[in-house]
Amino acid sequence: MRAFAYHSPKSLAEAVAVLEREGPGGRVIAGGTDLLVQAKERGAVPAYVVSLKDVAELATLAYDDTDGLTIGARVALADVAAHPDVRRHYAALATGASLVGSLQIQNRGTIGGNVCNASPSADTAPPLLVAGAVARIHGPGGKPRELPMADFFIGPGRTTLIAGEVLVAIHLPAQPRRTGSAYERHTPRQEMDIAIAGVAAQVTLDGNGAIAALGIALGAVGPTPFRATGAEARGIGHLPDDATISDVARIAAGEARPISDQRGSADYRRRLVEVLTRRTVHAAVAQARVA
Repeated sequence: MRAFAYHSPKSLAEAVAVLEREGPGGRVIAGGTDLLVQAKERGAVPAYVVSLKDVAELATLAYDDTDGLTIGARVALADVAAHPDVRRHYAALATGASLVGSLQIQNRGTIGGNVCNASPSADTAPPLLVAGAVARIHGPGGKPRELPMADFFIGPGRTTLIAGEVLVAIHLPAQPRRTGSAYERHTPRQEMDIAIAGVAAQVTLDGNGAIAALGIALGAVGPTPFRATGAEARGIGHLPDDATISDVARIAAGEARPISDQRGSADYRRRLVEVLTRRTVHAAVAQARVA
C-alpha cells in the first residue's frame, strides 16, 4: 500500500479546513472498517486521510421525547444498537446496527461510515429512511445544511456530500405514540455477510387500530436504499389485517429494482422482499399495539 498523508484535527472546523486546503483526493475516516480494507485489498489509496476520531462534535448520542434522537457521525454501531432509547423508540435501527459485520466491526465502525460508504445493502439505511431521518452536514465556510436521508444516497458508493463536506450527525424525529418498527434481512450465511435483500417497516396506528402512517424501505434491491411509496400508500388508512399486509408486501416486491448476480437472481430477491415486508410489517404492528 502506497503512502498517504494523515491529518488528525481536533474540531469540526479544523477538519473542514483541512479538506478545503488539501483539495481533491482525500478521504474522511472514522472507524476505518471500510476505507482501510479498500486501500489494502483494492488499491483504493487516497491522497490523504482526515481522521475524525478526536472531533468531539461528532460524538453525540442523545434522545429527547420532544426533539427525538441525534446520533453523531462517529458514534460506534455497537453504541447505537445498545442504547436503551434507540431500542425502545427506533427498534428497526437498533436491529440494523446490530447486524453490521462482527462484534469487533460494530465496536469500531460508525453509523456515519455505514451510511457514507453508501452500500445499497447498508443495514442502517432502511431503518433510517422509515424513521424520517435527516443528515446534518457541515461544509466549507462553516455552512451547515440538512438533507433528508431519503435524498442522501445517489448511487452505489455515492452520496450527495460535496467536496469539503462532513456528515456531522443523523437526526431522527420523535415518533408518535403507537408506533413500532422492525428490520429484517436475508443473507446466505448466518454471520459476517451482507444482505441480498433487506426491509425496514415502521407503522403508526390510530385510535381505531388502523394504519395512520406507514414506512417501508428496501435495501440491496436497487442502486440505493429507497422507500417503497406505492406499498406505503396501500396500507395507510386500512386495518393491518393479513389481506392488507399481503397487498403491501406484494406491491413492495414490485417496486424492488434488483439485479441478478452470483448471490441471487432478481426474481429471488423480489420474492425475499415480499416475505420480509410481510414479516416486518407484522412485527411493527405488534410493537405499535403495545407502545
